[in-house]
Amino acid sequence: MFKNLTDMANLLKQSTSIAKRVQEIRSQLAAEVVTGSAGADLIRVEVNGIGEVLRLCIADELFQKHDKELLEELIPVALNDALSKVRSLHVEKVKEVTGGISVPGLDEALGGL
Repeated sequence: MFKNLTDMANLLKQSTSIAKRVQEIRSQLAAEVVTGSAGADLIRVEVNGIGEVLRLCIADELFQKHDKELLEELIPVALNDALSKVRSLHVEKVKEVTGGISVPGLDEALGGL
């Protein structure tokens, strides 16, 4: 019975430590900025490491063309490029926490972000 209580106490200590580390990682990711682009940099999107869009840059020449359809095609491509880089940042951070140990299914789980 006491062994189970000791195990529970250890588990609670670890969960507090893990929660603290997760918060640290989230803060680090929020400070990271990645850039996605499309159309040979005609569209650039800056996104932080937690997936918030910080800035959208559209080249003047796209406005001059008045090509709405091209904008509608390029903006999602640039966003997806940036979000792919964010997912890579997440994988790097998790590998830091796990000491480089491969976690089965991690890439697929983070792919849903």
